[in-house]
Amino acid sequence: MNLYRIKIFFVFFVLLFSFEARSMYILIPMDDSQKDHLKAYGIAYWTLEKSVEVKWLLNYRGGSFLIQQYPEIENECTIRGVSFESITDAQTSAILNEIAKPDVNMDAVAMNKAPKIAVYSPPNKQPWDDAVTLVLTYAEIPYDIVYDGEILDGKLSEYDWLHLHHEDFTGQHGKFWRVYQHTPWYQEEVRNDRELAKNLGFLKVSELKSFVVQKIEKYIERGGFLFAMCAATDTYDIALAATGVDICAPMFDGDPADKNAQEKLDFSRTLAFRNFKLEESPYVYEFSNIDATNTRKVARENDYFTLFDFSAKWDPIPTMLCQNHKNLIKGFMGQTTAFREEVIKPNVLIMGENKPAHEARYIHGERGKGFWTFYGGHDPEDYRHLVGDPPTDLSLHPNSPGYRLILNNVLFPAAKKKKRKT
Repeated sequence: MNLYRIKIFFVFFVLLFSFEARSMYILIPMDDSQKDHLKAYGIAYWTLEKSVEVKWLLNYRGGSFLIQQYPEIENECTIRGVSFESITDAQTSAILNEIAKPDVNMDAVAMNKAPKIAVYSPPNKQPWDDAVTLVLTYAEIPYDIVYDGEILDGKLSEYDWLHLHHEDFTGQHGKFWRVYQHTPWYQEEVRNDRELAKNLGFLKVSELKSFVVQKIEKYIERGGFLFAMCAATDTYDIALAATGVDICAPMFDGDPADKNAQEKLDFSRTLAFRNFKLEESPYVYEFSNIDATNTRKVARENDYFTLFDFSAKWDPIPTMLCQNHKNLIKGFMGQTTAFREEVIKPNVLIMGENKPAHEARYIHGERGKGFWTFYGGHDPEDYRHLVGDPPTDLSLHPNSPGYRLILNNVLFPAAKKKKRKT
């Protein structure tokens, strides 16, 4: 071989080696090495908006994201303060091959389209904040506000994911009457709710809310994803069970509640709960015995719940919803803090529980073609958030495991939906 051909071969070898070593993918780790877990979800969503596929690596380094390398994505990660690693095509193949092994509890789920997000929330400002809207804003994930009028107009069909703000779907105005009946914010809320119900053709707020929960039920059945926290969880199911039954005292709707309301509840209609007992007194700040807030005996220093470990290849849905860098999550209070396990339906999947207290904190199920998730408590980084307290500054909690559970649900509709295997 002459000297010229040797030089050509050498140059070719160097170029080939350089091509093989070139970074081809971006890995966004979601383990303890990540500087900002919450904004990392925003990067994944932003990438999907650009029609670029994101692979969700279930149980790999805390549920990391794998994306084909583009300078724009790297720049966006840098701007938002999200940790990322540039890896070669060979390294990417090695990771995916490792994940694909049958004996490894990992999986790779492709996401190709950003889900359209809606938050069910009243147009008037309320004296408390909502964890979901806080984290969506912090993660820079766009969402639309919808309320009763939009739902009656059929607008839910435009959205893949719906979050229920801390709404009382029973029509009892949050059962704030005893403590807050003389405060301007409560009086304004009641006035607005009654006026809205009248304008939409209903005699009572409870009748409007009953109609709304049924519309949301149809949304789920047709393939939508519902996420709710705090009192929007149990009051949703109570309203479904009480369809056509007056459970409101006179100060809420102007006439007495049905004396036989408890016996008339239809638990076959509910998503999550059965055999629960209504709290009929308007003086008690509770809706039913679904919630364990007033009965739990859990000291704050011991208030944690554990996420279940699911099989990524056989149970991809709960595995996605439980992705985290921590398995033990700090508990937090709310008007509805935790769900008493004895009233949870047997077909409901418990994904997070405080086993010694016999309470579930994070549950999931299916209805028709769709899915729903209920998450107990008000704010994962504020143990007891009171009316009028300032909103949580999430820049102080960029690695919050509790808030990560919310964002897992936000991204879930982007993944290929697969029913649980039996």
